[in-house]
Amino acid sequence: MADSDGQRTKKRRRILSGLIVAGAAEMIMLRRRGYGIGGNVVVRCHQGHLFTTIWIPMVSFKAARLGWWRFQRCPVGRHWSLVHPVKSADLAPEDRRSAAEHKDIRIP
Repeated sequence: MADSDGQRTKKRRRILSGLIVAGAAEMIMLRRRGYGIGGNVVVRCHQGHLFTTIWIPMVSFKAARLGWWRFQRCPVGRHWSLVHPVKSADLAPEDRRSAAEHKDIRIP
């Protein structure tokens, strides 16, 4: 019995370690590609609206994660939509201002 408990504990540690490594790898890869992941990020919804949201790799309290995209409420069009991060360098200054003015709810 004690042996199986020890095996379960080791398995849980391996799974947790794998998730931590995957989250760190995702964040490093996205930052190297120019995305501001890990805090306030400009995102675009499926209809093209830009807004700011909190984007933390491997964590989502206000959206459903679907790989690279998230399904969450767009505060600009007041609808539910798939959203994805946008490189800040690809945005015109007026687009950055508009995104900064439109923020979703502030919980992570």
